[in-house]
Amino acid sequence: MRQEDPVATHAAHAAPDADTRAMRRAVELAARGLGSTSPNPVVGCVVTDASGAVVGEGWHERAGGPHAEVHALRAAGGAARGGTAYVTLEPCNHTGRTGPCARALIEAGITRVVHAVSDPNPQARGGADTLREAGVTVEAGLLADEAEAGNAAWLTSVRTGRPYVLWKYAATLDGRIAAADGTSRWISSPESRADVHRLRAESDAVVVGSGTLRADDPHLAVRSIEGAVQPLRVVLDTRATVRPGARVLDGAAPTLIAVAAEADTRHLTGVELTRLPADEDGIRVDALLGELHRRGVRSVLLEGGPTLAGAFVAAGAVDKVVGYLAPVLLGAGPAALADAGIATLTDALRLRITETVRIGTDIRITAVPTATSVPTALKER
Repeated sequence: MRQEDPVATHAAHAAPDADTRAMRRAVELAARGLGSTSPNPVVGCVVTDASGAVVGEGWHERAGGPHAEVHALRAAGGAARGGTAYVTLEPCNHTGRTGPCARALIEAGITRVVHAVSDPNPQARGGADTLREAGVTVEAGLLADEAEAGNAAWLTSVRTGRPYVLWKYAATLDGRIAAADGTSRWISSPESRADVHRLRAESDAVVVGSGTLRADDPHLAVRSIEGAVQPLRVVLDTRATVRPGARVLDGAAPTLIAVAAEADTRHLTGVELTRLPADEDGIRVDALLGELHRRGVRSVLLEGGPTLAGAFVAAGAVDKVVGYLAPVLLGAGPAALADAGIATLTDALRLRITETVRIGTDIRITAVPTATSVPTALKER
């Protein structure tokens, strides 16, 4: 990531409470765009006037629409002149479907810009330099960790060239996702199941494997969330075993079936397919993520069973884990995670818990890989 002016960065970290409050509000605003801005980032902006009073707020609401800074400047009007803009991501410096935000800030008379995270996108970065050249004071790094967390999917996709992957599962307290006879409905509470629809609405794609498709015939579309953009439903089906009539093939949301190059798909008429490299374990995870990234997918919700989850963990392609733990004991049945290529405790994928929340009768635990557990690239399967 491009280095910022150390003096300006230090100034941002030493910012007074008013700066912190404004940036935290910008982070909150940015979150409103989750699920509707891809392949663009989520961004929030707060504009204060010369006296420090908030006069404008905005967030990037949808891809192709005005950016957060433009919304906030429109709300502020002439009061923005001589003021400060707090932005969660460095203002863009390029003309795409919208104009450069750095130029919009300059033309509005903003004299100070505080941004949390520098833009890693080589096509858009450089806004900070443009602002400085116009005489605008630029400070970077304020609440960077919070802004990074809120924009993790887009930042991961830009930095790694693959979508961000959140693995979600529901299990009993002893780690079982189903009973010994295969029954699994319903381990988690209605509140947890409703929360999963929120995760789907915030994701570009939902991924399952053919085993889950055969066992559960899942629908995978978002329900009961007004205005939600339906994610792409993706099924990894190496041998093209999905049958016409599967719920995932209805018209509620777009669907993509990923099959091996040699799979016989003559029975799948009117279904969008992608043929990908496969080995003895099935379709390669890196090939799938590369194809999804090419299609503009920046965030993936992995809802597959233990075998698929194990393949993603083995590939070093899980960025966050959300587990719904129900107060239930089974003692037998499949575990949440199958073979992930981890043979000894020293090779375990260590996680850092970032949140624990009560959801209905369940506990939702959110965790991310620790810095020492994050691979630098997808491992070869």
